[in-house]
Amino acid sequence: MPASDIEIARAASLKPISEIAARLDIPPEALLPYGHDKAKISLDFIDGLKERPDGRLILVTAMTPTPAGEGKTTTSVGLADGMNRIGKKTIVCLREPSLGPCFGMKGGAAGGGHAQVVPMEDINLHFTGDFHAIGAANNLLAAMIDNHFYWSNALELDLRRISWRRVVDMNDRSLRDIVTALGGVANGFPREGAFDITVASEVMAILCLAEGLTDLEERLGDIVIAETRARKPVTARQIKAHGAMAVLLKDAMAPNLVQTLENNPAFIHGGPFANIAHGCNSLMATKAALKLAGYVVTEAGFGADLGAEKFFDIKCRMGGLKPDAAVVVATVRALRWQGGAQKDSLETPSVERVQKGLANLARHIQNVKKFGVPVVVAINLFSSDTEEELVAIERHCAAMGVKAIRANHWAEGGAGATDLAEEVVRLADAGMSQFAPLYRDGLSLWDKARKVATEIYRAEDIIADKKVRARFRQLDELGFGHLPVCMAKTQYSFSTDPQLRGAPSGHVVPIREVRLAAGARFVVVICGEIMTMPGLPRKPAAENIRLDEKGRIQGLF
Repeated sequence: MPASDIEIARAASLKPISEIAARLDIPPEALLPYGHDKAKISLDFIDGLKERPDGRLILVTAMTPTPAGEGKTTTSVGLADGMNRIGKKTIVCLREPSLGPCFGMKGGAAGGGHAQVVPMEDINLHFTGDFHAIGAANNLLAAMIDNHFYWSNALELDLRRISWRRVVDMNDRSLRDIVTALGGVANGFPREGAFDITVASEVMAILCLAEGLTDLEERLGDIVIAETRARKPVTARQIKAHGAMAVLLKDAMAPNLVQTLENNPAFIHGGPFANIAHGCNSLMATKAALKLAGYVVTEAGFGADLGAEKFFDIKCRMGGLKPDAAVVVATVRALRWQGGAQKDSLETPSVERVQKGLANLARHIQNVKKFGVPVVVAINLFSSDTEEELVAIERHCAAMGVKAIRANHWAEGGAGATDLAEEVVRLADAGMSQFAPLYRDGLSLWDKARKVATEIYRAEDIIADKKVRARFRQLDELGFGHLPVCMAKTQYSFSTDPQLRGAPSGHVVPIREVRLAAGARFVVVICGEIMTMPGLPRKPAAENIRLDEKGRIQGLF
């Protein structure tokens, strides 16, 4: 029986984090160590990198995933190891895992097999405390809003129009809609409230998009937390909460440095979900990595219709990033799924189903090309793949003018991804990228949402009830119309129906809610039945996670 991810990670020979930093010319005084194998990089050091030239930026995205995922993080790590093996100084930049999915569906999110970032257990659990700081800052603001209302309500907040939610980094459907301040006069004024998962917090998005402590505090102050009875927006700055929030987030702003199993550098920082948030690691970490290495590999969550679109339209737009190449991860298993296979037959070979499912992969390739970025397909190999299925993928991609390269990094580490690394370097160095976002800033918010739905999801149109359409118009009129949109949608389909597989077109995207994230500087458009507070599955991964008799963690992959 092959070793589990956690067994492979424990058998790794980690180098002191100071050695990993030294390879990037990061001096010891710029490190803020968390033990021997992880550290934060000081913001002063990062600020001093601004005059250096940038390396090449490579995005790793994917086709529409099965519920088990298709190994996008694993491929990102394997690709970075492969690029270092062929002599290209490369850093991988990833998001931090959320505790919710770790104890819910996934059981871990630090790569897999021989393509992992380590220390795997720390990264998947409390790591350097960034998520706890984000939750504390978010909930401090919530407490100060209620406190303001309790003592004076000098800003004349409308109790019915307080929009700020509390957060917790755990899947808990019971907290989606709640009533707070019960128990009498001393406890405040009862009102309806709600929790989101921490990764959906606007504070998370702000931390991932801010370019320094000054920008961080400015953005926190811009958060719109409520409206008055006259329907005027009220901000965190008016509540005087943003300064204390920035203090809580000061250390969390510094990127985290760890290493891969092959002792190559990895920045892991920030963790917004891609189905309900913008799905990319921090701009601070990505920009620092571009100054420290010739190549930077980063991922964007779920399929290219979600993570890649938001990476291009939000992160690259705000950060002035220009990606040089993109990798679309595909698996035979996912293609069988998109071709009609059921969950109990995903490991059963079927060239027919793979060929049918290729329409989904083709759609994602086309979508990435819409942004002017050259593409290569990485076939993340599984033991159940057959030669006939793999050849079908390669031929289909070749007909689209795209190379499909087999990658066996899960089993072989970087050695299994050197062919992929060679092609990625070729694309990135060729100067073929003509990156541009999908839409202009000047479009209305409604038209931006429609543009994403019709051009990326291939929908016929978007629909919303009168109240939601009025909210779109109100945000335009309030001066927020120039912001990009962050579409919150199921990751399992191009439509809002997770059961609709393949490459559907002509469907309609229903918009249920619109949330202003003025500090993050985008507008969240919630489509279909997507939830910003997930629930645990029938059999959560937590049931299998435990300590053994020696106090070691078991069941975390």
